[in-house]
Amino acid sequence: MRIAVFQGPRPGLDKAAALRRLARAAARAADQGARLLVASEMFLSGYDIGAEAVAAAAEPADGPAAKRVAEIAATCRIAIAYGYPEARPEGGVYNAAQVIDRDGRTLVNYRKCHLFGDLDRGAFVPGEALAPLFTIDGVKIGILICYDVEFPESVRHLAIEGAALVIVPTALMMPFEAIPRVVVPARAFENQLFVAYANRCGTEGSLDYAGLSCIVGPDGKDLARAGRGEKLLVADLDLEAAEAARQANPYLADRRPELYRHLDR
Repeated sequence: MRIAVFQGPRPGLDKAAALRRLARAAARAADQGARLLVASEMFLSGYDIGAEAVAAAAEPADGPAAKRVAEIAATCRIAIAYGYPEARPEGGVYNAAQVIDRDGRTLVNYRKCHLFGDLDRGAFVPGEALAPLFTIDGVKIGILICYDVEFPESVRHLAIEGAALVIVPTALMMPFEAIPRVVVPARAFENQLFVAYANRCGTEGSLDYAGLSCIVGPDGKDLARAGRGEKLLVADLDLEAAEAARQANPYLADRRPELYRHLDR
């Protein structure tokens, strides 16, 4: 499977402009043979925009923006993962990410479970559960959002469920470069799976985004990595190599869950 990660700057509070940028990235990724494009956390609205702006931009999972993304996916013939503010029927907003397949069908809608700091907690309601795996061309895929990937239990859960790839829309700011440089490769290595980490770049509000989006293999090595500026990453996932990594480092097979039961306290 060939996948793409789009690292881009904030297009202001203009949702239409964000959708146009997404359409251009999807077309470029599809032209290079990618089956899936992963965009950043809160791609359609911006992340550090304040709780009032987040609430104003929020839509239901099947709202107008989702319908437009479905049109883009169908036109470009590529699945698209993107972050957006999801309106809760009972009030409040989820920090959400949705994956729409190339036929316009929603594969999964996930709500960020681990909220980071006052910025997240001041604008969002936490999700209640990790999302189920979804499948593209026979490949089992899991999804997390930003801070979620920094909890080893989150990725391990998806690995145990059978994920071969974990995608992570994110909005990581400076000075936390250690996350894409160290933590993300470690998550891939310790779970013998691929991780696609899609960050923002540039500045927004009080934040200077770290960039450094990456696609990492199950051996912990980069398949593709961005710098600090705008970039479309494309990489092929060698699933046979992933199986070889599991044989070389059989962490999942060698676990002893009875020793770790206290971790659910």
